[in-house]
Amino acid sequence: MKKLFAVMTASAFALSLAACSGNTVSGSQSSAATGETTSGDGASYRIAIVQQVDHSSLDEIRTAVEAELDARAAADGITIEYTEFNGQGDSTVLNQIGSQVVSDGYDAVIPIASLAAQCMVNAVDGDVPVVYAAISDPATAGLTELENVTGTSDALDTKFILDMMLAADPDIQTVGLLYSNSEPNSETPIAEAKAYLEEKGIAYVERTGTTADEILTAVSAMTDQVDAVFTPTDNKVMEAAGAVAEALTDAGIPFYAGADSFVTSGAFATCGVNYTDLGTKTADMAVDALLSGTVPADYYVMEGGVITVNTETAAALGMDYSAFNDMAATVVEVTTAAAGE
Repeated sequence: MKKLFAVMTASAFALSLAACSGNTVSGSQSSAATGETTSGDGASYRIAIVQQVDHSSLDEIRTAVEAELDARAAADGITIEYTEFNGQGDSTVLNQIGSQVVSDGYDAVIPIASLAAQCMVNAVDGDVPVVYAAISDPATAGLTELENVTGTSDALDTKFILDMMLAADPDIQTVGLLYSNSEPNSETPIAEAKAYLEEKGIAYVERTGTTADEILTAVSAMTDQVDAVFTPTDNKVMEAAGAVAEALTDAGIPFYAGADSFVTSGAFATCGVNYTDLGTKTADMAVDALLSGTVPADYYVMEGGVITVNTETAAALGMDYSAFNDMAATVVEVTTAAAGE
């Protein structure tokens, strides 16, 4: 079943299109642990990696995708040429990239994040395998039941993160819900958060924005109203995560988010998936689809369960997070990354 997406058009600007960089990996046949040899019969493939926008989570995924493509080329005795494209967070640019991917005859596309995936699916129209990465809710994004489309999901356990919030501070009265209303990844977890908070009798305040400036304005509008803030795996908020985290920490408000990249940008805590593992799985799915000629109908939901805490932010807030040790097998402590890291 094919679908077309109504992708929001932004004001056009010149596209330096394309390829940020490229790499070709020629792999010789190699023996697996079983002693058997996996052979791709010397086949050669070209893969377009289309990243929606620059931020640390998506960068981590892209790096892992490329590393695994290199590894699979060597292990499977094939040649993989991959090219990076960056949509700069703009649907016009992403649509132009999609046109170029089709005209240049790539064998598969790996889009990273929801808008990139939607634009690539529109562009290839079922003719080229699309194996997306990091779509929290593929159904809401319109990426299920499509020909030649599959990928990985970083579906969020919203209730668990809110349980973390209450474990650290049982006296919370009002929670801020910060998200972009143009981000498909946020729709389901925000609905889940509202239902959970209503069930618990806890008030919530919603603030949204579609640009970094609007997100920061939304933060300013809630700091005197809330005891904690929750953001899902929202790519728009992630673009301003460092500034958002700083503003909330300065106001004494713990910031809980949907990915560890928020935490390394200064947010207090999260529980989510490992994005290196997600990128590796996505690359494996893409190579498997090319070698078999078959794209699985179902997407793959990554296992989460790792709590990540920013110790610098915890200290600044005076937060005791020892309760997290009873909630998960793994609690990872990080500090805030310097800009550009």
